[in-house]
Amino acid sequence: MKKQERYNLALQELNEMFPDAKTELENDSPFHLLVAVILSAQCTDKRVNMVTPELFKRYPYPQDMADSSEEEIFGYIKSISYPNSKAKYLKNTAKRLVEVYNGEVPSDVKELQTLQGVGRKTANVIASVVFNQATMPVDTHVHRVSRRIGLTSNAKTVRQTEEQLMSNIPKDNVALLHHQLILLGRYICKARKPECDKCSLTLCCKFFNQKNKNSNEI
Repeated sequence: MKKQERYNLALQELNEMFPDAKTELENDSPFHLLVAVILSAQCTDKRVNMVTPELFKRYPYPQDMADSSEEEIFGYIKSISYPNSKAKYLKNTAKRLVEVYNGEVPSDVKELQTLQGVGRKTANVIASVVFNQATMPVDTHVHRVSRRIGLTSNAKTVRQTEEQLMSNIPKDNVALLHHQLILLGRYICKARKPECDKCSLTLCCKFFNQKNKNSNEI
């Protein structure tokens, strides 16, 4: 199967599986989404959503968090992975938003990465979800399922995965595909035991077809 044919079929099937895919991180503003994404690093969205209601209530705006202390922020996020580091990130990020960006979340990916706790993936999430930019955030789910399906080849880093996906996807499909691949990896194409029987991408999936080929040869 040619690469473009694989992409076309995968996009078609993913659109049927997850037509309304979106972030599962609960938020009510660009600032709160930024906070949630920072907290989600090496942590599940489910866990993040358990702590953010009270956190958001206490800190509705960057100024509120900038005026707070790391110790107080820690108290709200202590059940999250790496709470000490993330409390520091949130405090410093809120402070920079206030001092440099007048309390607004910047839209530029490079500017976003000047905020503590914000790497390329997080910056791409904000640019995509908040500002509707054609950016492809690549987390472990996107990296894994893209390789399994065959949307990428020999992509050893998330940056290589991002570049290969961006070079083959129409810009108006990028934002939706990001969420679709995450949901596919989270609920079906799991890391340890992919549930291929629940997936409709088997016709175009390299992993599935190679597995079946090997089974038939035994």
